Amino acid sequence: MIYELRIYDCLPGKLPALLKRFSEHTLGIWERHGIRQAGFFTTVIGESNNRLTYLLAWESLAERERKWSAFIADPAWLSARDSSERDGPILSNVSSQILAPTAFSSVK
Repeated sequence: MIYELRIYDCLPGKLPALLKRFSEHTLGIWERHGIRQAGFFTTVIGESNNRLTYLLAWESLAERERKWSAFIADPAWLSARDSSERDGPILSNVSSQILAPTAFSSVK
């Protein structure tokens, strides 16, 4: 397994809109595409309280490429994204890292 760490920095006051988009739309679309989330987190203490951090679990980079490409082209996703940004953009920055567990990690 490999994991993808994704960090979404929201514009001020827009985190609730992003959380709503994930809970009401994105997770269902991911389920249809077989995308597995390994956890979602908001920042309580740290650099920004306008941040959503989450992990995705992948069998391989090839699986990630195939499923993520299908997701970002899905008309339901494009509609949900556009609808959630009707009043303006939600995100100021998105970062992504692909992580491999170490031999001593409790997550494999």
